[in-house]
Amino acid sequence: MTRIFTLENLGCANCAAKLERSLNKMKEVDSATVTFMTKRLVIEAQEEKMDAVVQEAGRIIKKLEPKVEVKPR
Repeated sequence: MTRIFTLENLGCANCAAKLERSLNKMKEVDSATVTFMTKRLVIEAQEEKMDAVVQEAGRIIKKLEPKVEVKPR
């Protein structure tokens, strides 16, 4: 299953790369891609685990980049 989000207030390409690396370390995530230019986050995970993955991803993003807001697309 794939979910797409907008990352409002994402400040730089380095921040995007840092978020992408951290999200891909989650064992439940099959793939996570953060694109700075479009401020887009794409998460792929098993459907039954997606809600938990999205919640944990939100916590990770807030911890690393407190100003970033995660909005569903």
